[in-house]
Amino acid sequence: MLSVKTYLAVALAIGALVSTVLLVLEPLTDFAFLWLEWPGITAAYFFWGAVGGSTFAGIAMSWVVNALTYGLGAFVILSAFKVLREA
Repeated sequence: MLSVKTYLAVALAIGALVSTVLLVLEPLTDFAFLWLEWPGITAAYFFWGAVGGSTFAGIAMSWVVNALTYGLGAFVILSAFKVLREA
């Protein structure tokens, strides 16, 4: 039986992987998947507006927020599978 910490670590790894794939695919697909990155882009714009940060810091902020967003979704799905498997 896996613990909640294990599920959280796996979910965050999945979120980081999804965020990385989206970041890499943007220039290759002519920004076709931009709508999948709105949580991170919104956070980056607020970050830039608040502190006037660099572009690199904004991209890093966008990547982290997207990784957390997709990691949370993966955690919910993994938790639901755990509950269904135990029932």
